[in-house]
Amino acid sequence: MFTGLIEEIGVVRRIQKQGQAMVLSIGARKVTEDVRLGDSIAVNGVCLTVIAFDSGSVTMDVMPETYRKTTLKQLAAGTPVNLERAVAVGTRLGGHIVQGHVDGVAGSPPDGP
Repeated sequence: MFTGLIEEIGVVRRIQKQGQAMVLSIGARKVTEDVRLGDSIAVNGVCLTVIAFDSGSVTMDVMPETYRKTTLKQLAAGTPVNLERAVAVGTRLGGHIVQGHVDGVAGSPPDGP
C-alpha cells in the first residue's frame, strides 16, 4: 500500500528488455536508505518488487502484464521517474491509500452502440 505522495525523483540508469518484460535499474538515494530485497516501491505509481539494490540504485522486475498495461515500457535511460516506498505500519498516513497494482487500462469507449 502507498500514500500516493512522491518521496523522490529517481533517474532510470539501465533497462534490460526481455520480450514483454524488463529489468529496470533506477538511481535513487532516499528510497535506498532502508530498502530490502522483496520490498515494494512505486515507480510512476506502479508497484514493483526490489530484486537488487546498492546505496545509490534499486533494481526491479517489470512482469509481462505490467509491461503491457503501463507506460513503464516507454522509459529510457536518463528518464526521471517518481518513486515512493510502501507505507510502514505505525506511521502517519498522508495523501491517500493506493495499491499501485495495475488492474486494467482506461481509454476511450468503442465507437457506436
